[in-house]
Amino acid sequence: MLRPFPLKPLLAALCASAWFSVAAPVWAASSQEMNSEQGTLEVTPIADGLQHPWALAFLPDRKGMLVTERPGNLRVVSTDGKLSAPIDGVPKVWAKGQGGLLDVALSPDFSEDRTVYLSFAEGGGEGDKAGTAVGRGQLSEDLKSLKNFKVIFRQEPKLSVGNHFGSRLVFDRNGYLFITLGENNDRPTAQDLDKLQGKIVRIYPDGKVPDDNPFVGQSGVRPEIWAYGVRNPQGAALNPWNGTLWENEHGPQGGDELNIIERGKNYGWPLATNGINYSGQPIPEAKGKTAEGTVSPHHVWEKSPGLSGLAFYDADRFPAWQHNAFIGALVSQELIRLQFDGDKVIHEERLLGELSKRIRDVRQGPDGYLYVLTDEENGGLYKIGLK
Repeated sequence: MLRPFPLKPLLAALCASAWFSVAAPVWAASSQEMNSEQGTLEVTPIADGLQHPWALAFLPDRKGMLVTERPGNLRVVSTDGKLSAPIDGVPKVWAKGQGGLLDVALSPDFSEDRTVYLSFAEGGGEGDKAGTAVGRGQLSEDLKSLKNFKVIFRQEPKLSVGNHFGSRLVFDRNGYLFITLGENNDRPTAQDLDKLQGKIVRIYPDGKVPDDNPFVGQSGVRPEIWAYGVRNPQGAALNPWNGTLWENEHGPQGGDELNIIERGKNYGWPLATNGINYSGQPIPEAKGKTAEGTVSPHHVWEKSPGLSGLAFYDADRFPAWQHNAFIGALVSQELIRLQFDGDKVIHEERLLGELSKRIRDVRQGPDGYLYVLTDEENGGLYKIGLK
């Protein structure tokens, strides 16, 4: 039996220990103020020189953050903004197009097992095609190496020539691992239950398949599948107030989506979409904005912001942000703030437009600030708060 993981006590303890020093003069000197509906934003650069950073995870005990770089490096950003050398033991990645080293997540029991999970594009498919893989290893005490790294999951078949890997990693309250998988820009596969393209999968932390997954035991169906019919899921997070899994994904030209992922459900792609092909023509398989037997988006953007990382805000530091969600935007180069009535989106605000940078990931820090990564050749890490 997997035991529930108490996230809130850990975050509170970390926050109480002043995980990031807000008074560090190297940051304060270069902070920038920006307007927002809830007061003045203070945007503080922490580090630059990151090569297309993709994701971040907070280490406990003020040890800094793990940050992935898409070309294949995993680094530590210290609490004073210093970048480590690349960590040894990271798997070789297929760094082409949108592929490379992608998400990073800590084991729910990291303080005991020091296990780090990575998602990445893995080659080896016919015709030099790739797919998403997930593996895990133990981070050394000196933060310099990943030991005993082992792949626990592979997207099959490998169909990507450089597009739509998805690959966010989310642990739920019971310790199950969810992985979001793009359809590799091969639209019909999102509806094919014998393939792992365009799916949300649910596995144990060691890669085994839970017996209560919705399609276990069905002939010709991959047992890892939890939900299907997604396109290119770039953000995913567990809603801290009710434990549900939320996901956001790129539409084609138009139709970016926010979805609440439920067991066994079909989220429609490519049968239902609010977008069209980049050529300006309709999606060939689409029956319209809705299709029988599929779940409509919880929220949709008719004009695509290019959604990326997703974070819910449940810290005490900035009460104005309580029960909000934040989503990075690559195309519109903004941070999107969503307000809710229950689960319904009732208001949206666009932030950080003055940075003019592609926002790849956003996370709530243990100190109650937001942290964002910018997807650039010289990418940066920023701390965001209300002044």
